[in-house]
Amino acid sequence: MNNNSKLFNISCIALIVTAMTFAIRAGILGELGSIFNLNDTELGWVNSMAFLGFPVAMMVLGLLYNILGAKKILALAFIGHLLGLVLTIYASGFWSLLISTFLIGFANGAVEAACNPLIADTYPDKKTTMLNRFHVWFPGGIVIGALVSNFMTSMGLGWQLQIAVMIVPTIIYGYLVFTSTFPATQNIESSTSTNITALLSPLYLFMIVCMTLTAISEFGPQQWVGRLLGESGASPMIILALGTGLMAVGRYFAGPVIHALNPIGVLLFSAITATIGIYLLSIATGSMVYLATIVFACGVMYFWPTMVGFIGEYQPKTGALGMSLIGGAGMFSVSIWNPVIGGWIDTNREAAIAMGQMGETAELATGQATLQSMTLFPLTLVVLFAGLYMLRKNFAHKHN
Repeated sequence: MNNNSKLFNISCIALIVTAMTFAIRAGILGELGSIFNLNDTELGWVNSMAFLGFPVAMMVLGLLYNILGAKKILALAFIGHLLGLVLTIYASGFWSLLISTFLIGFANGAVEAACNPLIADTYPDKKTTMLNRFHVWFPGGIVIGALVSNFMTSMGLGWQLQIAVMIVPTIIYGYLVFTSTFPATQNIESSTSTNITALLSPLYLFMIVCMTLTAISEFGPQQWVGRLLGESGASPMIILALGTGLMAVGRYFAGPVIHALNPIGVLLFSAITATIGIYLLSIATGSMVYLATIVFACGVMYFWPTMVGFIGEYQPKTGALGMSLIGGAGMFSVSIWNPVIGGWIDTNREAAIAMGQMGETAELATGQATLQSMTLFPLTLVVLFAGLYMLRKNFAHKHN
């Protein structure tokens, strides 16, 4: 195995850990609420810490990438994951959960801040293809995490053990980081002043706004899957595994799709499909939930890697910083919206109870009403990406 392949594999293992933290936290969210007596708004704040730590890491470490390099940033990710997971296991309530979840979020952001530019640098002639293959392991890791969580829950194994499972791949990637050679930056813009100047491009700023909406369109329904679809007659963790499994397959074969439709066409098609998918989730029950999940997964599967790839291709002067900040903007958006979504759930539940609905019926109505509100995110993107598609010829030359 050559060194580039080894570095790519390290990046993938680190991303699997990142994804497992998302999936397993989604699986144990209800249990944490019961054990620590937290309402959905408080659970929203705990959830939001993962999405706040992520952009903080990406903004700070994106700025420092040209100084620190990928190896030191991945070492920081390893320390953050290990500390965050251990502190979560020994959490005693709301505040300790906030701190440990922030550390895990920071580590997750550090993985993206290190690996996106590292892969773009080591594979300059197939940047978008390899970034998509790297991002296979986000949904791939969520599938692994969701299945592990589902299996362990069904076996009666507690949430602490589910968190502890993630320490194993964390130690593996940490060992590989410390024992591997990372080359100097060669093929991406490494002048920080040039990177910062390029961030002021109107196209880049427009894509930052779009990223805030693509991220919440994807992660909003995923993170609250247990709360939103727990009474729909379908298994929340199987829904998560099915949707993210499809996303992994789609991203692996993204190269030909993006080449055929161009990145902007892919983004517009994705926004339309995601809107339909979230709407279908809001009205489906029983086995139809699985069909709605397939539509939703087809809608969101290309959002994240195509947005990062778009910046690498169309805004190369932004360098590692541009790729980090676009991801940071997405996760920051999710951190802001998570407590809002938790509040929607609480409000919708009160409305359902006020209308005489009780128990499972009230929970189903609550989830469906909340999902209908979430359709506004991709619906707004349909308008924005349609505008971008019409203007694409104005900046197409920058692709070359």
